[in-house]
Amino acid sequence: VRLVESGGGMVQPGGSLRLSCAASGFTFSRSALSWYRQTPGKERELVATINTKDVATYYSDSVKDRFTISRDNSMNTIYLQMNNLQPEDTAVYYCYLRRTTIFSTTNDYWGQGTQVTVSS
Repeated sequence: VRLVESGGGMVQPGGSLRLSCAASGFTFSRSALSWYRQTPGKERELVATINTKDVATYYSDSVKDRFTISRDNSMNTIYLQMNNLQPEDTAVYYCYLRRTTIFSTTNDYWGQGTQVTVSS
């Protein structure tokens, strides 16, 4: 399994960024995926989750109405469109996959992360 994030950078408050997560090594179209974020000294926070039918099943309250998660099964990629970014959105953003094995155990996979910095 490989998850590779891209699209991070520095933006002014009120600006926008679109993150991408290119996936490989598993059946992408049959997998739900998520975006998490983490700031120094804090636990990773679940930001958004998308199911196999391209329907967002979760947004954290802090990003609702500003962020949109989507997927393109033909490209094996999920996206996070982030609008009206605020300084508190500054974090490393990670792509996340949980796979359930035939033995009903789970394996968690993370990308390397992409830094988003919102600052004037």
